[in-house]
Amino acid sequence: MELKEGFVSARPEMTFHLQTTHSARFLGLDLKPGLWNRTNYGSGIIIGVLDTGVSPAHPSFTGKGMSPPPSKWKGKCEFKLSHCNNKLIGARKKGGKPETPIDRDGHGTHTASTAAGGFVSNANVFGNAKGTAAGMAPGAHLAIYKVCSHNCIESDILAGMDAAIHDGVDIISISLGADPGVQLYKDGITVGALAAAKKGIFVSMAAGNSGPGYSTLSSEAPWVLTVGASTIDRKVLATAKLANGKTFEGESLFQPREFHSTTLPLVYAGMNKKPLSEFCGKGSLVGMNVKGKVVLCDRGLVDRLDIGKEVKNAGGAALILANGEQDGFSTLADPHVLPATHVSYAAGQKIKAYIKANKQARATILFKGTTLGDRTAPAVTSFSSRGPTMVCRGILKPDIMGPGVSILAAWPSRGTNKMKNPRFNIESGTSMSCPHLSGIAALLKHSHPTWSPAAIKSAIMTTADIQSRRGTTIIDQDDQPADLFAIGAGHVNPLKADDPGLIYDIHPAEYIGYLCSLGYTNKQVWIITRMSIKCKTQRKIPGGQLNYPSLSVTLGRSQTLIRTVTNVGQGNSSYYVKITPPIGVRVAVKPSELHFTKVGQNAKYAVTFIRTNETRLHQQFAQGYLLWVSAKHSVRSPISVQFG
Repeated sequence: MELKEGFVSARPEMTFHLQTTHSARFLGLDLKPGLWNRTNYGSGIIIGVLDTGVSPAHPSFTGKGMSPPPSKWKGKCEFKLSHCNNKLIGARKKGGKPETPIDRDGHGTHTASTAAGGFVSNANVFGNAKGTAAGMAPGAHLAIYKVCSHNCIESDILAGMDAAIHDGVDIISISLGADPGVQLYKDGITVGALAAAKKGIFVSMAAGNSGPGYSTLSSEAPWVLTVGASTIDRKVLATAKLANGKTFEGESLFQPREFHSTTLPLVYAGMNKKPLSEFCGKGSLVGMNVKGKVVLCDRGLVDRLDIGKEVKNAGGAALILANGEQDGFSTLADPHVLPATHVSYAAGQKIKAYIKANKQARATILFKGTTLGDRTAPAVTSFSSRGPTMVCRGILKPDIMGPGVSILAAWPSRGTNKMKNPRFNIESGTSMSCPHLSGIAALLKHSHPTWSPAAIKSAIMTTADIQSRRGTTIIDQDDQPADLFAIGAGHVNPLKADDPGLIYDIHPAEYIGYLCSLGYTNKQVWIITRMSIKCKTQRKIPGGQLNYPSLSVTLGRSQTLIRTVTNVGQGNSSYYVKITPPIGVRVAVKPSELHFTKVGQNAKYAVTFIRTNETRLHQQFAQGYLLWVSAKHSVRSPISVQFG
């Protein structure tokens, strides 16, 4: 096999996982003047979406009023030609498979429309979250690469990436991921993403849905933007009300108008003592009298929607779904099959205590519809995967957070009147966060066509928000301040990203030195880069020394990192440094001021981390920030310190 022409390496294939629109307004894209106005909605930029295909008849993809794609476009439409247009400029099926790029799952249609769907009025799900749906870059073109059906096979993903690079896309959006801890040379997506970066293509990837535990990321490579999931300020409220008058706010997409407000008997399924009974697993309610009652079940080992089906099949009248401790306050608006509400862990504990203390416990659910203005947003959601990285030492991940909870977007329609009665769905996952950033990257690419993928990433990261709408630190699912392993640089702020002041740029050749620093063999580096490399003669670049927008060190006594910034703001400008030091670390920066006389000018600085006696006993991590501040700009880099 290794003698075959064109052979690089062979190994067992991996299976990848799907990391499953008020958000445009939440992000300020519709402000006037705003980024949509500045960039003509991302016109002329091509976003390649690798997913489960697309539903081409959905009005999100009509292309009405759009210009033809740029002349560089070389892609194909493997639908009937009538399905492709100036919005949906290309669609490819899985390599060699006897199928079309039609989306039979929904995931691909949702992610594609989130990235660049056109404006569709009166979008809603069950009458909730009503408004005009639009992607982040509604003027951008879409190229669809169907790489998943029931599973996402590595060879199909690699073929899709190769096709996207050949076809001439500007952005690649991949809401897929491998299991955590996979070496870069064993991850086909990572290999394909580096090939894209070399061609100047920006790659956005989902962080994964395996949180809230540490080191659960599915995409670590420094040449991709790794996106975690956050809440937006919209909720679809359903309140659990107990007979003692106490109420607990929750969420549900299904909002039955006819459900009575009088209380019903309330029981906790976990009292059954059967296996999986607390989670209302299949068959666990047999023999338990739940008919006509409100049933409390725990979130955990059983799919959330299947829990409702089990309660309904057993004769239950309604469901209260309570978080386990690890999910904390993170609730989701799901399309339950019966009246239901999803409440926090704290609420669930109080409801269980009420049931235990009252033999005649009773409750009901009050449905309050869609509300806007939750000032705790953006907050990290529990499922969003976290750092630190296991493979890519010296790189802080995720890079950024974006909206990923209860996101409304297009969904494959049924019936013959697909244009007149388009379907939408609300989904949650870093799969939803990823295309938000893909669309925002498209807007930035339109605004700054000469910027490299690393420059766009830098602009997104150094301008991110680290506070919620109420002006306090972004919180995690446990209602405590979120750490950098959850939020990375923070929550994306598109308007600020368009004018970052300074950027940290990286030439793709520098990644070779980084790969050699990981201890990879020449052959392993060859697999990743498709280049013959001798690491013994290569200048190694440890992760902390890569010109990354974040600063990540494993600290013994002291360590110095070097960074280079490029002025993309005002020609004549000066910046001074401002430090929020990590606990137990003294931070020294030289020089402490940077002066520029023209746009495009570079400046270097050294930042030294020195461990102090203030380090707490058993302290493993500490975090802080380094800011370069001018009269107009504030350029923030997160600092992550792991004590060695």
